[in-house]
Amino acid sequence: MVQQLLNVAYSHGSSQVLWADGERVFSRGWRLDDNGNRLAVLLVAPAADQPSRSRLDRLTHEYELKDELDSAWAARPLGLIRDAGRTVLVIDDPGGVPLDHLLGAPMDVGRFLRLAVAITSALGKLHQRGLIHKDIKPANIMVDCADGEVRLTGFGIASRLSRERQAPEPPETIAGTLAYMAPEQTGRMNRSVDTRSDLYALGVTLYQMLTGVLPFTAAAPMEWVHCHIARSPAPPSEWSTNLPGIVSAIIMTLLAKTAEERYQTAAGAESDLRRCLAEWEGRRDINEFPLGEHDTPDRLLIPEKLYGRTAEIDTLLASFHRIAAGGRPELMLVSGYSGVGKSTVVNELQKRLVSLRGLFASGKFDQYKRDIPYATLAQAFQSLIRPLLSKT
Repeated sequence: MVQQLLNVAYSHGSSQVLWADGERVFSRGWRLDDNGNRLAVLLVAPAADQPSRSRLDRLTHEYELKDELDSAWAARPLGLIRDAGRTVLVIDDPGGVPLDHLLGAPMDVGRFLRLAVAITSALGKLHQRGLIHKDIKPANIMVDCADGEVRLTGFGIASRLSRERQAPEPPETIAGTLAYMAPEQTGRMNRSVDTRSDLYALGVTLYQMLTGVLPFTAAAPMEWVHCHIARSPAPPSEWSTNLPGIVSAIIMTLLAKTAEERYQTAAGAESDLRRCLAEWEGRRDINEFPLGEHDTPDRLLIPEKLYGRTAEIDTLLASFHRIAAGGRPELMLVSGYSGVGKSTVVNELQKRLVSLRGLFASGKFDQYKRDIPYATLAQAFQSLIRPLLSKT
């Protein structure tokens, strides 16, 4: 039915590639509306000739979100077709270009603020639909559209859950883009992924727009994880003496390591950015003002910060340091009633071990697997050895 509805002038061998981002290739095609008029569409195909199952699943997932996306702020999926043996996602063509085409040098403050307001507004509308994007980056933001607005795209790993836990998988296999990934999305923060994870990625994007560079540089996947969890970027104001300090402060708030210290909503960040834009357009300067005055959470978010367990965590870390220094193995036992938080305490080690280049593996006793000998030890060693086997 989709193939009958969409009359797409497209072939893999002769079509003109508009742009590619390493994972996807964008081409332009057309379809017929109800009156027989030709309308432009974008054709999104995997960059690889033989894409993995997960790449194809992402295209399918993005298409399945079509009814939850609005063409006012998203490049909305129209169909999923097979062409020349390849799976191709057909989406609205808003007439713009990816934001990453405009990057590479510091952006003018006025243009930056106008785009930042539009991008944050679009992200807020996505969150209002109950979705988390999980891959906000310049390649997934269409700017200079025909109507002057921006559109989000790249919804292949978007989530309908209000909060979810990312498993501590090898960084090479984590879905998303490591350079823009929130600390909790790496699976090593003992925190859940929610809409504020998108706000961190937004902060990285705005930082790059304003300075022309990413807040961090890394040469290996695990180094990216270390940067997001343990390193603090230089404030954007250090890159330009003419940049108003309040704009730099907004971006640094978005880049806070823990979600509780960031803006809690895109609407809160948008309000502050709009105030900056109004003052900049009025007098080419921006006064300092308290951030987040209109940042009112639209849902109940229970903080996940761990309280009252500092001594226990320090004891575990001290054991690690002794082992690393002397090489003598130790065994530590963590006891307590069911549900008291033993796993949470142990998992707090994950983010501490990233900067120390430690490896973390865990297994948990399951009352339904009592009949399987050594099931917990096997689970722990699998989580350690499988990532090691995937390395060079």
